[in-house]
Amino acid sequence: MKPTRLVISAFGPYKDRVEIPLDRLGTNEIYLITGDTGAGKTTIFDAITFALFDVSSGGNRSKKMFRSLYADESTPTYVEMDFIYRQEKYWIKRIPEYNRLKKSGEGYTRQNSDAHLIYPDGREISGVAKVNQAINELLGIDKDQFTQIAMIAQGDFLDLLLAKSEDRQKLFRNIFKTNNFDLIEQRLREERSLYSRKLLDLDVMDRSMLDSLRIHRENERLEELLGQEKPWHSRELLALIEE
Repeated sequence: MKPTRLVISAFGPYKDRVEIPLDRLGTNEIYLITGDTGAGKTTIFDAITFALFDVSSGGNRSKKMFRSLYADESTPTYVEMDFIYRQEKYWIKRIPEYNRLKKSGEGYTRQNSDAHLIYPDGREISGVAKVNQAINELLGIDKDQFTQIAMIAQGDFLDLLLAKSEDRQKLFRNIFKTNNFDLIEQRLREERSLYSRKLLDLDVMDRSMLDSLRIHRENERLEELLGQEKPWHSRELLALIEE
């Protein structure tokens, strides 16, 4: 999933409508969002994760807190985003719950949360629950997985550096799409275990067969081989038995 355009309106510290043309970043695979403390970096993360998953990037901001305290009362709060997934373009818009001016009369009324998603073929679905389900089916990941493999915040990156090797392995497996190789490795381990058990059964049978042999003529080399732990690994054994 690659966002190509992000519109933030009266959202967090952004009191006006701000459009970020992410497609101008080019075709590189990794981008760094940097700036001074309080510059609004995390809000960009929040806007992207809110647009996709209806929550903030850190999960510690209520949607009721998304409305900018600095915005003009007439400025609506919403996040709109164009993104490309598997070479196809999608459009999504979310509106958080907040108190807004009444369109007629005086005072305020509650703006209910809402969501809209437009597919590449022009089909549109509306409603928070329906859009949430559609995004989950489309991307196949949730917010936690997204913020680990696609958009890593500063604090989360520190967690990654300090994570256990096993946890980092799972994360990088998702990032570099090596799950298929892991499945192959698991399949090979299972087959190795299967054939190891079969080999053990054959060893038991071989040992039993050799223990039942009776040597009618003295043969020091044959007796030496039969005294070894696994004499059937010697190419010489069959020739001595036949002799």
